[in-house]
Amino acid sequence: MSTETLNQQIPAGAYAVDPVHSSITFAITHNGVATFRSGFGTYDARLSGGEAPRLEGTVDIASIDIEDEQLKGHLLSPDFFDAQHHPRLRFESSELSVEDDGSVRLRGELEIHGEVREVEASGKFGQLGADLAGNARVGISLAAAVDRRSFGLDWNAELPSGGEVLDYEVSIAVELELVKEAE
Repeated sequence: MSTETLNQQIPAGAYAVDPVHSSITFAITHNGVATFRSGFGTYDARLSGGEAPRLEGTVDIASIDIEDEQLKGHLLSPDFFDAQHHPRLRFESSELSVEDDGSVRLRGELEIHGEVREVEASGKFGQLGADLAGNARVGISLAAAVDRRSFGLDWNAELPSGGEVLDYEVSIAVELELVKEAE
């Protein structure tokens, strides 16, 4: 896709996430029969529009939304995220393109548990000239799947009936509404 089209799709400027109208969630198959879903409450994301659009962000691991304290403690432990040594997830795009129909292709580096891997995501882009307060807004919905073992998250346990407690593929969904920053 040409840079000219990108300029028409993502207006120039810097955009900051509106955390009230955004979410970062994940899903994983549990016990081979159901999908466990959760997300994070504290994160930051920035989008730079214009000729070379970029998306970058961080997630505070300790803000994982798990009601069960024992499960949350296990996810924050060295068996999984090891939040004490790796308190944040980080993403930085290397390629971001928007088609005329608003579909998005994104490639970049995702860091989890101190491991950096290239990931690809796809989704949709939308823009609003001005919200009720007169602020320019854009939205990006992205979906990706990663193998958690690539990031050193390989804990699992055998089920008595066969199979494993957790799948290795994790689906990630990012819904961002971003507000243009004052120039």
